[in-house]
Amino acid sequence: MTVLLANVLLALAWGAITGSFALLNLLFGFVLASMALWLIREQLGTAGAVTRMWRAAGLAGLFFWELVMSSIRVAIIVLSPHRPLKPAIVAYPLQVDRDFEITLLANLITLTPGTLSLDVSEDRETLFIHCIDAPDPDGVIEDIKNGFERKIMETFR
Repeated sequence: MTVLLANVLLALAWGAITGSFALLNLLFGFVLASMALWLIREQLGTAGAVTRMWRAAGLAGLFFWELVMSSIRVAIIVLSPHRPLKPAIVAYPLQVDRDFEITLLANLITLTPGTLSLDVSEDRETLFIHCIDAPDPDGVIEDIKNGFERKIMETFR
């Protein structure tokens, strides 16, 4: 958390130095501050925090990519009404085991168009997901396992 605060303060300092607090300029300052903090991570003793911040950015990037791609897939489904669909409820075996990680995974799945997290089993080992079109349920499981779940585990462990 200290690294994030330092990053925000450095980004605000960048805005003050350049004389512009426009969002794009502050984002540029945030990126510059991230790179500067990454360069001195050993001296600060925050090597893990800076790496975690970049991994969180990677998770956000993956989410936005999946958001765009699934929006396109759902738009194709809507625009071609005679297309045969194979909706399915998929039982997804969870590798994440912390409440926060399970909640984050379920929310990322729900926020992605075409999928909806329905429930978590009592033993917290299975997440039930409804897919609007899942001709290959095993493919859905592999996509989530190699996408969201892998990124969540890389970021928060």
